[in-house]
Amino acid sequence: MSVFSRFAIGALCALCVYSYAPAADDTQGRVDHFKGVPADTLDEALANLSEYNAQLEAILSSPELGPMELHNVHQLTYTLENALERLILELNELADTLEEVHVASERADPATVLDKGNEYLEISRRVIQ
Repeated sequence: MSVFSRFAIGALCALCVYSYAPAADDTQGRVDHFKGVPADTLDEALANLSEYNAQLEAILSSPELGPMELHNVHQLTYTLENALERLILELNELADTLEEVHVASERADPATVLDKGNEYLEISRRVIQ
């Protein structure tokens, strides 16, 4: 993986973390009282993203976003934030695994390419389903 590619992945992940993580300094105007559904594994994160994105989409397609709809959006975003945080962690690990494949290919190390390549493919396939 090129330096630019690793930088781009890192920048994207950092942007996601800072975009979706609750701001530590911003207590004015922010309500942090829901925990959301945890995403302890990649599979949980992907399932929660699918389920809660569908809920968000349904709310956003309603003709009016009244107080109840806004409350529901507020509540479900905690679960989406948890899922995205897990996904970011998993994607960082996946990038490291791919880098191991890349380096092993340069070093003509077929055993590592095979082992880490299969590990990379298994996880990346779950992400892109």
